[in-house]
Amino acid sequence: MAKFFRAAVLGPPGSGKGTICKRIAHSFGLQYLSSGHFLREGIAANTEAGVLAKTYIERGMLVPDQVMTRLMLPKLEQLRNHSWLLDGFPRTLAQAQTLNDLYQMDLVISLNIPYATLSERLSDRWIHPASGRVYNMGFNPPRVQGKDDVTGEPLIQHDDDKPEALVARLRHYKELAKPVIDLYKSQGVLHSFSGTETDKIWPYINSLLSTKMHTQPSDAPPTQTP
Repeated sequence: MAKFFRAAVLGPPGSGKGTICKRIAHSFGLQYLSSGHFLREGIAANTEAGVLAKTYIERGMLVPDQVMTRLMLPKLEQLRNHSWLLDGFPRTLAQAQTLNDLYQMDLVISLNIPYATLSERLSDRWIHPASGRVYNMGFNPPRVQGKDDVTGEPLIQHDDDKPEALVARLRHYKELAKPVIDLYKSQGVLHSFSGTETDKIWPYINSLLSTKMHTQPSDAPPTQTP
């Protein structure tokens, strides 16, 4: 039986994770799983985990590990017979360890984008809150300024995307991400990519995925969990 391919993309806010993930999913047929999408879905459906998550988001706090895992793991269970790609999860070492107990990761991509580039991207970033659609005034503007293309509803800019909040936000990301990156590096599955333009990073990621997925053994033994 073919071995399913499990991958994740890590990167700070504004690093282009979503764009890279969508390209990977489209090019290689992986199921794209965005933690942000499932958060919004859980909140809209008033699931237990969604209601809990909403209480933290409304206070401007990170959603705790146990809530995120309760939200994400059932989705992964539903897709146990599929290859998938994670965006926004795992975000912390606790989340990565929980995931590690259940699934062996084949590839984790870490995006290293200079602070100046992140600052420029985020200061130009506007969001449609209900759907999570993201616009960038520099390279992906809405058709009508300040309005969502699909619904026509107003776009907003998050307070933590503004320059005065960005330094603290990126520092916090690095603190959380370092042990996650170290874990996957120790497992030999981490690949880091640096640059200022997604279109220039993408060919290298595309080449890596082509190599990795074509060398996956079709008769691999079942994954052993610790």
